[in-house]
Amino acid sequence: MPTLPREQPDPSWAQPHQARRMAESFGADARRYDQARPGYPDALVTLILASVPGPAVLDVGCGTGIAARQFQAAGCTVLGVEPDARMADFARARGLEVEVATFEGWQPDGRMFDAVIAAQSWHWVDPGTGPMKAAHVLRPGGRLAIFGHVYEPPAEVAEPFAAAYRRAAPDSPLNGQPARRPLDLYQAAYAKFADQIRETGQFTDPEQWRFDWERSYTRDQWLDLLPTTGGLTQLPPGRLAAVLNAVGDAIDSLGGRFTMNYTTLATTAVRAAPS
Repeated sequence: MPTLPREQPDPSWAQPHQARRMAESFGADARRYDQARPGYPDALVTLILASVPGPAVLDVGCGTGIAARQFQAAGCTVLGVEPDARMADFARARGLEVEVATFEGWQPDGRMFDAVIAAQSWHWVDPGTGPMKAAHVLRPGGRLAIFGHVYEPPAEVAEPFAAAYRRAAPDSPLNGQPARRPLDLYQAAYAKFADQIRETGQFTDPEQWRFDWERSYTRDQWLDLLPTTGGLTQLPPGRLAAVLNAVGDAIDSLGGRFTMNYTTLATTAVRAAPS
């Protein structure tokens, strides 16, 4: 199974955008989600904004506004679109304008943007609709940027998690996979995003970006983040506790903390001028 039951694109899911129950499960504890989830590399935000024609940003599947607040801090005006009203309410309380809708069903009403971003969310969007709709709301020269993290804890943490998750959720589609996933599988998923963008004929040739970084986690910090991940948001409390206890014991054996290796991947393209 994957390193954690993440909501990043997984090659074993043929139609992740149809998994609405999981897609809309993250708002069960929006505050924990916002506090525990990491932000995005400043260099990524800088690159996205380096050549856009203006400051208007549309954040697709904005969640609690983790990425949106980074773009606000960089001087942008951000509108979020979020299907989960609980997440949207939390984001609004943190100063973000949010409209509750799926991206497919959202009505732009003639509004145009200089950048469309999707942080950890694009795989929930229908690939037959999303890229063309992004093109429709982008000004010429505007940028579509799809990005997200690949988590890679050490095997000493990943293996006990995998075993405990198999016991807690034996019927999960996330089972039957190795505890630690090769990065190239996730790079392939972002390359597929690029192909879908390319097929619209509305963008310049997509680029692939990669940012490698790391973060140290204590036992409590990691156990705070785990319940916000896709496969765990839907577990009953008793089964969730069993998974967390197994992972906590593993981290204790490492001295109570470990270093997480992160890779942030991005697929991005510029809206071409009308021919």
